[in-house]
Amino acid sequence: QVQLMESGGGLVQPGGSLRLSCAASGFTLDYYAIAWFRQTPGKEREGVSCINNNNGQTFYSESVTGRVTISRDNAKNTVYLQMNSLKPEDTGVYYCGAGRDAKSVRAMCVGFRNVDTIKWGKGTPVTVSS
Repeated sequence: QVQLMESGGGLVQPGGSLRLSCAASGFTLDYYAIAWFRQTPGKEREGVSCINNNNGQTFYSESVTGRVTISRDNAKNTVYLQMNSLKPEDTGVYYCGAGRDAKSVRAMCVGFRNVDTIKWGKGTPVTVSS
């Protein structure tokens, strides 16, 4: 069964750090572009970061640039999102998504858009609060 599973979320104080993990089962992650999006109640899913499946190029939204690093460990079939200097506005449920076709990769990594060809995990909650 093809699945993505996020982990590593939790409660952290402003200025703290978290490392989120996105583990794949049933398929090989390194053939896919992987994106992290986040969502808060009443809002659409918002793109945070993406790593493509071609040359490993990384993309970051303006709101997290300089504070977040995306990386992949192909041996562990896992993608990570290291988040530092966290702010209360980083609070949300974080989802990882996988896409392989050109439409999905372009949407995820260039446009930070959610399209129906992207496969999503169930999310991990992040709360940044004192």
